[in-house]
Amino acid sequence: MAIDIHWIRDDASLAHHCVEWQALPFVALDTEFMRVDTFYPIAALLQIGDGSRAYLIDPLLINDWAPLSALLENPNVIKVVHACSEDLEVLLRLTCSLPAPLFDTQLAAAYLNLGFSMGYSRLVQEVLGIELPKGETRSDWLQRPLSETQISYAAEDAVHLAEVYSILQPKLSADKHAWLLDDGAELVANLRRETDPYEVYRDAKLAWKLSRAQLAVLRELCAWREHEARARNLPRNRVIREHSLWPLAKTQPDNLSALAKIEDIHPKTVRQDGEFLIDLIKDAASLPPEQWPPALPEPLPIDASAVLKTLRAIGQQYAEQLQMAPELMLRKKTLEALLKSGYPDGPYQLPDSLRGWRRELMGQALLDSLATVGEQP
Repeated sequence: MAIDIHWIRDDASLAHHCVEWQALPFVALDTEFMRVDTFYPIAALLQIGDGSRAYLIDPLLINDWAPLSALLENPNVIKVVHACSEDLEVLLRLTCSLPAPLFDTQLAAAYLNLGFSMGYSRLVQEVLGIELPKGETRSDWLQRPLSETQISYAAEDAVHLAEVYSILQPKLSADKHAWLLDDGAELVANLRRETDPYEVYRDAKLAWKLSRAQLAVLRELCAWREHEARARNLPRNRVIREHSLWPLAKTQPDNLSALAKIEDIHPKTVRQDGEFLIDLIKDAASLPPEQWPPALPEPLPIDASAVLKTLRAIGQQYAEQLQMAPELMLRKKTLEALLKSGYPDGPYQLPDSLRGWRRELMGQALLDSLATVGEQP
């Protein structure tokens, strides 16, 4: 069946259609973008499905995004997406807004125990029995004109996403529907909370092995890298490679020759930013102890893996009872944060990352399990 495709290539047309979409119970949203040599995604196409038609918005021709921003923020229109983290970045960059409420069909599949982290093509095959064409995902979406194959691919995404929603949504219980929307809201909230560049060092590989004085250097290096990636609109590794950060903080080179010998550092980085990096390292290394960051906790010891397995089993039990994908229940990072709060002898504290229905449903069971583990000889 031929898809009814409508192009939106000017501000007036976008404003007109956004007024119409404001009256709908939901719209399906997808984006095509390019992100090869940039920090930020470059929007190439936006697709909206209303349940019967596909609307293709050309962002290269639109100047006024206020009508779409109003639609995204309308609490009465559910925005349907699939595995949307990068789509959200595109929308935020274009419209300065994020969609709410958000219904992610990948999450819906997990809540219905169809599978966890299902790709869009597989979900469409599972729910609609339609095999989508492959091959356009990584094509050049910034080229104009778009090929007929690209247009068809993009339009199908918008139409089938709406169809998948119409089938999955009624199958969710009221609780699961509310939980899914909560997860969507958390995803949006996390994106709104832009990472503080001076906190990035905490996630650097092997950072826990550094002294507090060395961490002060790593903190400045990571913050500079983050600032520069955004300012230059380059991928972080094009500013300075990930694997160079730890040896820079550890050895603290004080001349260009020593800097050039750092593992995995690119010669261009030495040429372009070498003098600055040497000064940055010198300044960070001279900070007084009261300005050093606190030491980072070591990874959990090997013998903690048995306790982690016990905690994961709690999530799996609830998943079986609720007929949900077990991976939805308790994230590994959350369980590790819980263990680190008191291992090995307690007391333990539920981490902030265990929120909402998960905390309410499983929080006390996790603490009770840890109390039992602590009593074992």
